[in-house]
Amino acid sequence: MSQGRACDCLIIGGGPAGLAAATYLGRFRRRVIVVDARESRARCIPVSHNCPGFPDGISGVDLLERLRQQALTGTVDLMDGTVTALRRDGPDFVATASFAVRARAVLFATGIVDTLPNTPNAASMIAIGSMRLCPVCDAYEVIDKRVAVIGPADQATKKALFMQTYSSDVTILATDAISGLDPATGELLKAAGVRVEECLPDSVRAAGPGARVSLRDGRSLSFDTIYPAMGCTIRSKLAIDLGAECDGAGNLVVDSHQRTGIAGLYAAGDVVDEINQIAVAFGHAAIAATDMHNYLATTD
Repeated sequence: MSQGRACDCLIIGGGPAGLAAATYLGRFRRRVIVVDARESRARCIPVSHNCPGFPDGISGVDLLERLRQQALTGTVDLMDGTVTALRRDGPDFVATASFAVRARAVLFATGIVDTLPNTPNAASMIAIGSMRLCPVCDAYEVIDKRVAVIGPADQATKKALFMQTYSSDVTILATDAISGLDPATGELLKAAGVRVEECLPDSVRAAGPGARVSLRDGRSLSFDTIYPAMGCTIRSKLAIDLGAECDGAGNLVVDSHQRTGIAGLYAAGDVVDEINQIAVAFGHAAIAATDMHNYLATTD
């Protein structure tokens, strides 16, 4: 590991929350290091039409590049890498990547990783919109289309019912046995006109601009788009190992200032239990960065 570096604020994660917080902290004249593994969920967005300020839409990659350039206008260093360990050393934090970083305060903006169907086509399907990750973000783009939600039936129900606002052609592709579906849930889906089929989870494939899935009974069905409802991995382990509290799902627990229970340790964006939206990440970033600045002012 190369010689370490020191800063006021270490930000782990270079997605919308981390980069927006870096801009705020840089404008507060704080020395900031962002360690970015280049794995932000925002990179998967082909075009976002609900990111404030972009009425014609913007791709996730373009948005991240704009945020990086904005962060660099202040006292911010953007460093590619993955933080593999974090510990306390007196009042400071010491992070380990391919280099060491000593910081007075740390923001976790590490996000989540969606669990996707086991298909070699996932990345290309996301790129063209035949697989989508966030109905709150982009269900508006599939109005009156053939939509499927794939995952355990109980887990897929909420997302499928949400999609009824946008399309009357919604199918749950259950990766488990339909016989285990709660009867009340089954009646609710039936009343809403949502079909439920048992699928072969590993059979999702691209089919032109859409998707095709094989069912357990031998049939196959085609859809314009598929939304996974298969859970996610929340990247909170380093903070939890340090003693930060998490909820049952693994989201970091924070107060109204994005503070964890550990002095100087903050969290923002999808790693916190809030609606996973870019606009929310920006709000978290502003709140966290301002409180981090004020926290550091007490020991300047």
